[in-house]
Amino acid sequence: MKKKYLYIGSGLGLLLVGFLAFWFLRSAEQTYTFETVKVGKGTISNTVTATGTLEAIKTVSVGTQVSGVIEKIYVDFNSLVKKGQLLAQLDETPLLAQLDQSKSSVDMAEAQVKYQKATYERYKALIAKKLIAQSDFDLAEYNYNNAQASLKNAKSVYDKNRINLSYARIYSPIDGIILNRAVDEGQTVAASFNTPTLFTIANDLTQMQVEAKIDEADIGQIMMNQRVQFTVDAFPDLKFAGSVSEIRKQPVVTSNVVTYTVIIQAPNPDTKLMPGMTASTTIYVNEKVDIPVVPGKAIRFAPEETVYNSYYKSLPAESRGKMAEKLPVNSGANPKSSFIWIKKGAEMERIEVKIGENDGINYELLSALNQGDEIILSMTAVKATAATKAAAKSPFMPTRPGQRK
Repeated sequence: MKKKYLYIGSGLGLLLVGFLAFWFLRSAEQTYTFETVKVGKGTISNTVTATGTLEAIKTVSVGTQVSGVIEKIYVDFNSLVKKGQLLAQLDETPLLAQLDQSKSSVDMAEAQVKYQKATYERYKALIAKKLIAQSDFDLAEYNYNNAQASLKNAKSVYDKNRINLSYARIYSPIDGIILNRAVDEGQTVAASFNTPTLFTIANDLTQMQVEAKIDEADIGQIMMNQRVQFTVDAFPDLKFAGSVSEIRKQPVVTSNVVTYTVIIQAPNPDTKLMPGMTASTTIYVNEKVDIPVVPGKAIRFAPEETVYNSYYKSLPAESRGKMAEKLPVNSGANPKSSFIWIKKGAEMERIEVKIGENDGINYELLSALNQGDEIILSMTAVKATAATKAAAKSPFMPTRPGQRK
């Protein structure tokens, strides 16, 4: 009887071992996961970033050419002015005195010319009759010519003083807005060596420009009329539009760093932008919108040889379709073409495509693909963990109180 029980127990043990081995082998099968994306359209853009300063398109500094005391100011900060409008007036008293003095000099010079002319005419008649010496006639002629020159000089001084008197009234040279007023009434301005600035006028703040500093490594990509977006710290959530209007060739060297100034037109219809603001610009040097694109991850993807081969062998014969039995090798002959993998049901198919521009994330797809095709981005082989999970949930293992429900 003991032997009988021993044989029965051994048989049951072998059956248990076989069952566990079968379960383990079954649970050790591989599964495959794919990351895919469907063919779609997108935008390819390459950009150059730089910082710049907002300025009015035309800014004029208005000064005075004569010295004096500011008697009256007719405008203030942010005043809108028209061309020819009176902005300020200097005290005209000393200028009027100079004008009167020069007028007196003109009158004296005219009287002198009149007297010397009469003398010259008398001496001219006498010299014709040889009644006077030639030297006396030459002296009379000299005095007459000298009197005429003195009259011209007096008149020029008078004209200069008359013009200086007109400079005592400061007029606006353009239509615009007063950005800065540098003087007050009663202040003395001196124009001895250079013209002092009284007002700074911007012609139109609804049209502004950004003076962007472009690094020498990027300046070769900048072209006229390229689209620009920029932001300012005052409105961090707003993006303003512009375009490249000028590329200046004069280099700017700062601490051995060479930059070039690029002027960007910046429409400002609501006058939110102000002169002097710092703009962070993005210049779109190459941009293609609404074109077929493929992710760069798909261009770079190639399945591992062992994973591909095992996946091929795991498929039924009727599901293998156009799949090669061995992983194909990329030729790499054409830099403007590449290979991507398409998933059609269980089947993987490698196709050659032509690619164009890229922005580091997406590539322009020049080859035609079917709408809705699934492009493979990654492929992973995963060991099934059913045996591990079954062991973890074995009814023979103890559980914490309250864990089993």
